[in-house]
Amino acid sequence: MSTSPLSDLSLSGSGAISCPALLGLIAQAVPVMLAYYVREPSGLRCSFANQRYADFMGRKIDAVVGASAQDTLDAQTWQQIQPAVQRALAGEAVQHVCKQADANGRARVLEFSLRPDLGTRTGPAAAAGLLVLVNDITERQAAEQAVRQSEERMRKFAEATEEGLVFHRDSCIVDANDSLLRMTGYQLAEVLGRPIFDFIQPEYRDLAHEYTRREREYPYELAMRHKDGHSIPIEAVGRTMPYAEDALRVVVVRDITARKQAQERTRFLSMHDPLTQLPNRSHLMHKLAQWTGGEQRRSRAALLFIDLDHFKTVNESLGHEAGDQLLCEMARRLQEGVKATDFVARVGGDQFVVLLTKRRGRPAVAAMTDSLIERMQAVFVIDGTRLSVSPSIGISIFPDDGFSPDELLRRADAAMQQAKEGGRGTRLFYTPDMEGQPAEVLQQEHLLREAVFQEALELHYQPQVQLASGRLMGFEALVRWRHPERGLVGPDEFIPLAESRGLISPIGRWVLREACRQLKAWQDEGLAMVPVAVNLSAIEFRQRDVAGEIARVLHETGLAPQYLEVEITETTLMQHAEHTHATLQALRDMGVAVTVDDFGTGYSSLTYLKRYPLDKLKVDRSFVVDTPADGDNVAIVTAIVQLARSLQLQSVAEGVQTTEQFKLLERLGCELAQGFGIARPMDAQHTREWLRMQAP
Repeated sequence: MSTSPLSDLSLSGSGAISCPALLGLIAQAVPVMLAYYVREPSGLRCSFANQRYADFMGRKIDAVVGASAQDTLDAQTWQQIQPAVQRALAGEAVQHVCKQADANGRARVLEFSLRPDLGTRTGPAAAAGLLVLVNDITERQAAEQAVRQSEERMRKFAEATEEGLVFHRDSCIVDANDSLLRMTGYQLAEVLGRPIFDFIQPEYRDLAHEYTRREREYPYELAMRHKDGHSIPIEAVGRTMPYAEDALRVVVVRDITARKQAQERTRFLSMHDPLTQLPNRSHLMHKLAQWTGGEQRRSRAALLFIDLDHFKTVNESLGHEAGDQLLCEMARRLQEGVKATDFVARVGGDQFVVLLTKRRGRPAVAAMTDSLIERMQAVFVIDGTRLSVSPSIGISIFPDDGFSPDELLRRADAAMQQAKEGGRGTRLFYTPDMEGQPAEVLQQEHLLREAVFQEALELHYQPQVQLASGRLMGFEALVRWRHPERGLVGPDEFIPLAESRGLISPIGRWVLREACRQLKAWQDEGLAMVPVAVNLSAIEFRQRDVAGEIARVLHETGLAPQYLEVEITETTLMQHAEHTHATLQALRDMGVAVTVDDFGTGYSSLTYLKRYPLDKLKVDRSFVVDTPADGDNVAIVTAIVQLARSLQLQSVAEGVQTTEQFKLLERLGCELAQGFGIARPMDAQHTREWLRMQAP
């Protein structure tokens, strides 16, 4: 019996498929560079190559087939792998990693897998030829080193032949490789001749039938059944290949268990506070929207806004760890003190919100709130120190005090502020006279309006660097208000006022124009050949022709589109889906990059992330600040980085302050970072000086 160049692939089947045809099938189905070299007295000659192999060499297949190994590879690469080739020709399966320039001159890291075709020969010169599989691991190598330096990571990013391969004719399996058999727990004899759909979980069989019937050739997700009965989430892509007078379909199967686990973890973290495991603000707003907009509109409910009195003193005197323990204890007491039908959330810092859904009348709500106050005030001990913390609670009633989630939350907050001012450790129901200090609000609005139209705002610029090299990769433009009484004020303090008073659009327009103008000026000086990122609020994104305005500003300032990035929040993605998608696509077509800011703090859908044309995910600073000491936050950052990689997006961490955080993020595979540990936000003049210091 003759020897096949595929003998080392362990693709044994019914014998009905000839080896050359099977090689052709694999060559077209498997996303890896593949070639077969015949051993001749003069050296190695290529007798087979797939299209990917020829494309990488910058040649047509006809020019590769028949050429010597030295002619198909550049001299440097040949010199690097020649020892490995000699070992392979001696009968040893060899893997070798080296660097080579592709047809376009770009440096790539390649993994060569050299497998000898031994046939029935023996001895030191037994190999009749070599099967060469080349995997481009340039992008995966960094992730491999950062996330896992073990065999598991190497396997994940190994050559494509390690993925499951199954061949079927008219849905009956005719062959499968070892990887698929290991994945499913079956022996080859147990699957040959059986319908492929027998191994697919019932709920996915109709989908698989449809893909097969229509001969669709793009990836889709489903679940496969292991021999022991458990379900394996997989990504499959099939291709129908002509064979003689028949047709054969090859399916490439990838186990995506890790990806699904990461997605589920990220989905959970997007809706919950990592410290207390309570629902977060976004989850609360979603819950309130369901309540106020559904059948529950006929029911009454109470919203309790809770703020711990003098919590700052605990942090300052006992440390943040003690403060975290206190918050977890308060979360536990709140959960134990309400009914299963109620809803408890942590909305930030030392603030909690409780939704009471089945209480009749204010007296019942008051009694329940008093019970919670008593429970929360009970003494507990942290590291030998007895603590007792009182809460200030504001209460709003649905529908008496509002019909929307924003109204109910805002009015409960106003009542809580009055409770604090009235002596703390008490509760107050909302009354209309509690919201705001009208005169003060009007005064601040007047000052802000003057600042906007008299251009009394400033932009500060914070560098973003590449974690692997420390090289400058961009800036984030951060707006500041030079307040006539308070000095320099950050956006967290005046942007909400701007949004509520219709000033956010003129502020956004000014920030966009000024950032583009300033960056172009630096570029004209030979500095800052990197992009600048500007933030857009959900209101701006919804109300303005963002794409049109950006196009005009870029034209007027002369800044090239690739030097501008737009940062939007998860909330923006979820609103007005069609308009959002159209705007993002227009930006992508223009060449402007889009970053999802503060990722992990919102309530975004992973479906939306996959659907929209995005470029980066930005890990919120709240998850970075306590790393690496906080294991939960490390898990969150890891999940977000893995999700970004799965979606082929760059990951950016903000709030980096320490060398330990920098090194951790680098190990996890995060690509970019910004924070005080790298550089503080600087005004234009100091940024220019900083750039000049960075110049070689």
